[in-house]
Parts: sequence; structure tokens; C-alpha cells
Amino acid sequence: MKNLRLKAARAGKDMSQEDLAKAVGVSRQTINAIEKGDYNPTVNLCIAICRALDVTLNDLFWNE
Repeated sequence: MKNLRLKAARAGKDMSQEDLAKAVGVSRQTINAIEKGDYNPTVNLCIAICRALDVTLNDLFWNE
């Protein structure tokens, strides 16, 4: 399942996939795979992404 909320939050901060990847210590390909729904990040990576984007885990990763 694509994570369009992550993509939107990243765009809202005017960050490229590369910018976010550097901020959280992963490759751009990892961010791309998360956005495409091809990779489930660890809880620690989810938290790092949320901190970098100034959002909550619920904002990005909780399916309602």
C-alpha cells in the first residue's frame, strides 16, 4: 500500500527523497520503497522520519 501521507509530508517540508534519506540515515531508495509500499520500515526508522518531518506516527503510519 502506497504511503502517500509520507510523500505529502515530505513535499510539505520541501524535502526531496534524498534530503529525507540523509536526515534519517538511510538511502534514497529506502525512502522511495517506503513511499511505494514496497518496504515496511522499522519502528526506529518510522520515529526518525516523523521527527525529521515534524509529524506524529499516527499522521504517517497509522491506517484507519
